[in-house]
Amino acid sequence: MTQIAVWFERKFSFGYPKELLPNLMARLRGTPARLEEELRGHTHQRLIARPEHGWSAQENAGHLLQLEPLWLTRVEDFVRGSDTLTPTDLANRATTDGGYNERPLEEILSAFRGARSKLLSRVASLEEEAWDRSIVHPRLKQPMTLTDHLFFVAEHDDHHLARIWELFEGL
Repeated sequence: MTQIAVWFERKFSFGYPKELLPNLMARLRGTPARLEEELRGHTHQRLIARPEHGWSAQENAGHLLQLEPLWLTRVEDFVRGSDTLTPTDLANRATTDGGYNERPLEEILSAFRGARSKLLSRVASLEEEAWDRSIVHPRLKQPMTLTDHLFFVAEHDDHHLARIWELFEGL
């Protein structure tokens, strides 16, 4: 079996059509349930066990929660017609310093479900102009549409779900 690719080393080819929106929305709507299914039923010790390098399963869940405001801000970048998408902290200090191993799992899962619902509601309310814009991603240095952005978010979700699965399989 192959190892999970390092997120920052991944390359993306964008240009996804708007017709993929229903599929992407279903995928994004399903992430909270998939995350809950993967995490529930494990002992607290297993949830917070850290590998030699990287985050615990619970910290990976916290990271998904941590990035929801960024995804929403980037949606607003499309609404405003920004030149470049809002950048993120590439060191992920907010996740590393977030104390997610000390927080109750249910709090993280509930907050993530609520934040994802807010993102999807906002996306569903957008005017057509937002879908027609193309904006440069600050790290990838390539233009992306709102559909591409949602694909990127879904891939990021799946990356961390795969990482959690890998942590549990390796423990």
